[in-house]
Amino acid sequence: MSTEFTEWLRDRSDEQLRALVTVRPELITPVPAHVEGLAGRASSPSAVGRVLDRLDRFTLSVVETLVVLPSPADQRALREQMARALPEGVTATALRAALKETVERLRTLALVYGPQNALLPAPGVREILETPAGLGPPAVEAFRHHPAERLAELIRDAGGESGDTRQALAELLGDREVVARLVEGVSPQARSALNELAWGPPSGRVPNARRQVRVANAHSPIEELLSRALLAATGDESVTLPREVGLFLRDGRIHRDLSPVPPPLNGAGRDQALVDRTAAGQAFTFVRAVEELCERWSADPPGVLRGGGLAVRDLKRTSGLLDLPEWATGLVIEVAHTVGLIAASGSVDGDWLPTPLYDAWRIKSTEDRWVALASGWLSTDRVPGVIGERDERDRLLNALHPDLRRSSAPEVRATTLGLLAAAGPGVAPGLESVLGRLTWEQPRRRGGRRDQLVEFTLREAEQIGVTGLGALAGHGRALLSCGGRSGAVALALAPLLPEPLDHVLLQADLTAVAPGPLTGDLRRWLALAADVESTGGATVYRFCEQSIRRALDAGQGADEMLSMLERHSTTPVPQPLSYLVTDVARRHGRMRVGTASAYIRCDDSSLLDEVMADRRAVPLRLRRLAPTVIASKTSRGTLVDSLRAMGYAPAAESLDGDVIIAQLDVRRTEGQPLPRQVVTFTGPEAEVVAAAVRAVRAGDAAHLARRAPVDAPTGQVPRSPATATINALREAIRQGSQVWIGYLDSQGNATSRILEPARMEGGYLTAYDETRAAVHRFALHRITGITGISDVE
Repeated sequence: MSTEFTEWLRDRSDEQLRALVTVRPELITPVPAHVEGLAGRASSPSAVGRVLDRLDRFTLSVVETLVVLPSPADQRALREQMARALPEGVTATALRAALKETVERLRTLALVYGPQNALLPAPGVREILETPAGLGPPAVEAFRHHPAERLAELIRDAGGESGDTRQALAELLGDREVVARLVEGVSPQARSALNELAWGPPSGRVPNARRQVRVANAHSPIEELLSRALLAATGDESVTLPREVGLFLRDGRIHRDLSPVPPPLNGAGRDQALVDRTAAGQAFTFVRAVEELCERWSADPPGVLRGGGLAVRDLKRTSGLLDLPEWATGLVIEVAHTVGLIAASGSVDGDWLPTPLYDAWRIKSTEDRWVALASGWLSTDRVPGVIGERDERDRLLNALHPDLRRSSAPEVRATTLGLLAAAGPGVAPGLESVLGRLTWEQPRRRGGRRDQLVEFTLREAEQIGVTGLGALAGHGRALLSCGGRSGAVALALAPLLPEPLDHVLLQADLTAVAPGPLTGDLRRWLALAADVESTGGATVYRFCEQSIRRALDAGQGADEMLSMLERHSTTPVPQPLSYLVTDVARRHGRMRVGTASAYIRCDDSSLLDEVMADRRAVPLRLRRLAPTVIASKTSRGTLVDSLRAMGYAPAAESLDGDVIIAQLDVRRTEGQPLPRQVVTFTGPEAEVVAAAVRAVRAGDAAHLARRAPVDAPTGQVPRSPATATINALREAIRQGSQVWIGYLDSQGNATSRILEPARMEGGYLTAYDETRAAVHRFALHRITGITGISDVE
C-alpha cells in the first residue's frame, strides 16, 4: 500500500469520504479503525476487483490507459492517448467533458488519485489489471525468469551493444526503431503470429517455450520471435508478447476503438398500450398455469428423485397436462417452488405437493398473485433455463434440482430489465442489442454464462408477463422500480386483466364451452367434473362417465351437480347431460367395497352373481360370504380399481359402513420451510455512512496522536432504562458527541467507559473508546446505562 495514497485519502473531505463508502460499502463492513486501515482495505485485490467489475467500458479504458502510460500522467497525455481510439464524430470538446467527468468518478471510487497533472492508479489496480487493454506485461516482467546469460544473448541478437539485465533489454525494446528493425527481420509467418497476439490475448502456448535459440539457428516462426525477444517465455509451454512490442504493433494506440457513450438500444417500436395488454394477458395465463400445476399435483403428485429434483418423465407429463413447452413448464414449476407454493413432502421417497401457503395464495386477487410470482422470479438465484442441460460432471440437471442455483442470476435479470426500461416505452430491443449494451456497461463480466442468462431473462420475462411483444410493460416497469413491495404493481396490472366469468355454455354433445377465463371456484369444479378437451380463446370441457364418477367420488351428489350446472349455465341443462349425471349417480355406490383384506357387499344378489361368474374376477380370489357379501384377498384400492375396469361402479366404504369421499385435491405438505430467497443489498443508509466516516476520522486522529487512554470516570457506574439508553446513543451518533456508559465485561464486572459512538446495528455499538484509545464494538445488552460527558466528575 502506498503512503501517498493513504495521505491522499486522509486529505479528502468528509463529504468525499462519504461518497466513497456510499459507492463502495464493503469498505466499512466492518468499520476500519483509521484511514490507514481504510486505504489498505480499498487497495486489497478483492475490493479492487469488485469495483473494477462495476465500471463501464469507457471508464475502464481510462483506468487501463493510466496503467499503461508512464506514471504519473497528466490530463493532456491521457486525453491525447484516448483521442487516438475515438470514432469519427466525437469532438475534442465532448471528449474533454467526458474525460473530466470520468476521472472525477474514478477519484470518487479511489481507483485514481493525485492531482490533475499527476494522476496515478491506486495501489492494487496494476496487479488486478494484468493485461490492460489486452496488452502483455512490460519487458521487465515478461523476462523476469530469464538468466543473465540468456538476457545477454537476447540483447546482442536484438542489436544491443552490451548488457545482461532485464532493464537493459526493456530499454532496448522501448526504442521503436529497434522494434521496427526486429519485426522487419522476421518471416511473414512470424509476423502473422505477432498480429494474432497484437490486440489480445497477448499469451499463447507452444511446446518447449524455454528453448535456447539464437537468430542464426532459428528455423520456425516461433523461434524467430523468441530469438529476437519479440516473444518472452513465461513457462515451459507458455509465451507472452511484451508490452513494448504490443504497443509498436498497435502503432502506439492502447485501445482499438472507444466511445464515451454507450451503444444505442435498437429494436422494433411497439404501441405501449398493446404491449401492456399483451403482457397482462400473458400474466393472467401464467397465474392460471401455476394454479393448474398445484391443482394437478394435489391429486396426482410426482415423486422426489433420490438426488433431489423432478424426474424427466414427470416433467414431460406435466408439460402435456399444462399444454406448454417443457422449458415453460420448468419455469412454472420453479417459480411456484421459489415462492413456496410447492415443496417436497419428505427427504426420502417423498412427493412434490402444494404447501399450505398455496391455499392462502389462490384466494387472493389475480394481480396480487402475479406480483408474488413475478417478484419471486426476479429475486431468485435459481435458473429454470438450464433444465435439461448437464453439469461439469455430465449429470443431468432436472427441474427442482438443488444445483440450478446461479449466484449472478438476480443481478443479471435486474440489469437486463433495466436496459429494457432505459430503451424507452414501446421499444423492444433484440438480444444482440441488449448483449452489446451489456458488453459496454460491464466489460469485465462478459462471458458465455452471462449471455445465456440474458437470453433466459428475455424469454422468461415474456412468458411471465413482465414484457409484451419484447418491450417492458407498465406493470413490469413498476415491478422493477419497487421490487414488488408496493401495491403500485398490482394497481398498474389490475385494469388490464380480463374479468373472470361465472358462466359456461352447455351443449347437447356433453360439452361445456367457457368463452373466457372462469372464476377460480367454477374452474376448479369443472376440472373435477369434466375433462379439458381443447384450450385457446375458449376452453372446451367434456363430461363423461369417468369424470362424473370422479366428482361423485369427491362427495358430490347428483342433485348438487345438476344445481351447479343450472346456476352457471346460460342455457338450460341439455337432457343428455342430465341423464348422464343421474344414471352414473344411480349406479354409483350400489356396490360397496371394504376390507377383509377387502369385501364387496350389495343388496342386489344377482349383481354379485355376475361378479362371481366373471372370469376376469379370478385373480381377485373372491369368496361368497353371504347372498349380499363377497370377500377378497386383495386390498380395497385394488378391488375398487379392478371392478371399475370390469365395468362396475363400486364405491369405497369405511369400517363404519360410510362412503369414503376421495378428496385428493387437498393434499398438502406439512411444515415445509420456504425456499431460500436472495436478499438484494441496496446500499448503506446515509446515517450509517456518516457515522462510519466519523468513526474512521476519530480512530485516525487517535492513531496519529497516539494519545494515551484516559482514566475511567470515578463514581457510580451509569444506569438507565434500555429504551432511554438506545435513544441517547442514537442522539450521540447524530451529534457526534461523547458519552459516559456503564458496561459489563466478560466476567460480569461493571466498568465505566468514555465513548464517541459511530454506528449502531445488529445489537452492537461501534464507537471510539477514550478509555482504551481504540475503536471497539460493544454489545448493547451489556450497556447498563448512559449519561452525558458533562456529568463525569
